[in-house]
Amino acid sequence: MTEPRVHRDPAFALLSLYETALPEVYGYLLSRCGDRTLAEELTSETFLGAVRACRKEFAPPVSTGWLIGVARHKLADHWRRKAREERGLRLVHEEEYTDPWDERLDALLAREVLASLGAHHQAALTLRYVDGLPVAEVAEHLERTVHATEALLVRARSAFRRAYQEKEGRDA
Repeated sequence: MTEPRVHRDPAFALLSLYETALPEVYGYLLSRCGDRTLAEELTSETFLGAVRACRKEFAPPVSTGWLIGVARHKLADHWRRKAREERGLRLVHEEEYTDPWDERLDALLAREVLASLGAHHQAALTLRYVDGLPVAEVAEHLERTVHATEALLVRARSAFRRAYQEKEGRDA
């Protein structure tokens, strides 16, 4: 009688990378969302998603960079869910974009203001200006057309500017 063959789980490739990749993935998420609990949840979702992806027939090569990409998708998914919830709770008045804003921003104040914006604005601004993605990739992550994403970015910049100037005026 022959013994059944044991196949190695392809997700084991993550184990060798886990200890070094975990702080990178968590740091990436924390720096973008500013919430430890959320960053921990999204890090967990990232690794669970990576395990599922590794078990697929044509799994991508496992690397820290690939895990950061998975984390970016998990964060974008979170922002999309949050934006849907916010849309369900209230209507947002959309304003047209005005002239470019050339002032120098205080980094801590900018983070605080960004965190105060709606999820859809946070997502668009973070993917475009923090991650440096082109508008087409931002659109892909947010599951929008390029035109709709450009309009969202205009509204998000306007909302950010307004909130920043209000906060700056109160703190002065």
